[in-house]
This record gives sequence, C-alpha cells and structure tokens, in this order.
Amino acid sequence: MPPVYDPEAVRPMWEELANLGVRPLTTPEEVDAVLSKKQGTTLLVLNSVCGCAAGNCRPGVGLALQNEVIPDELVTVFAGMDTEAVQRARAYFNFQPSSPNIVLFKDGKILHALQRSHIERMTAVDISNNLIAVFNGHCTRQGPSIPADEFGKIYFVEQCGSSLPLYGGN
Repeated sequence: MPPVYDPEAVRPMWEELANLGVRPLTTPEEVDAVLSKKQGTTLLVLNSVCGCAAGNCRPGVGLALQNEVIPDELVTVFAGMDTEAVQRARAYFNFQPSSPNIVLFKDGKILHALQRSHIERMTAVDISNNLIAVFNGHCTRQGPSIPADEFGKIYFVEQCGSSLPLYGGN
C-alpha cells in the first residue's frame, strides 16, 4: 500500500527517532522478527504525524532514552507511511488502535502502553517520567541510547499532519 503522506515531508519525524537509536521497521516480517521474541524488553514507538500528540511523544521518548537503563530493543513503525508494518504491529496489541502509541514489551508480552488518549494529555517530560519509571523497574540495558551531546543536537518537529502534503507518487 502506498504511504498516505509524502515521504520527504515526514522524513524529519522518523529521523528524530532513528537519530535516538530507534530502528525503523517497515515490513510485517521485520515487525514479527522483533515482536515475536520471547526474551528481553522491546520499546515500540508507533510514530505519527499528529503535531499535538506526536509532537510530545517523540521528545518524551528521546528524554526517556537518556536514562541510565533502557529497553534491549528500540523500534518504531510509522502510521500513514508503512501501513502493513503498522497493521502487523497493532496485531500484537490488546487495545484499540490509535497513533501515536508507545508500547513496552517484556518477554513477548505487553508490559506497559501509552496510547494516544494518554499521550495527548501529557507533556514530553510527563511521557519521559512515565517511561523512565517503567525502564527502571524492568530494563537492564545500559543507557543512554545516544551520548548526551548528540541528544542535544536533535531538533524535534512539531507539525500538524493536516499541513503535510499527501503522497502523490505511484
């Protein structure tokens, strides 16, 4: 399925997470390879173009990944862009789909989730504090995901999806 938005228009939004060490998953097979694992912790960020919720989601995740302990795997799928990967990721959820979402899996099961309804009422700091509390209780990988000086160079996009051009390609 073609993406909803122009890939170049959303590039900064997925690069933010990639620059934090969060690996994009673009196919159902990539999603299954990560989310079907029965050991360890995996943070899945279901990225989105929504400026109100995603504009706090990505910075909140970034701040949380500066913590002393972080999940073993850091991955993302992008709603409106990699449709089949997003559908497969949502098949692992036991809640109504929305975007953005932040889901922490432990040993193949959902341990913690922040859905859009939570995220849109939270600041980036609230999101970070929420995730850090869970990371501290359940994760063992040494953080941060990237050095602090590199984190300081990341500019987080706050743009509403309604202002992004739709994809006009094949």
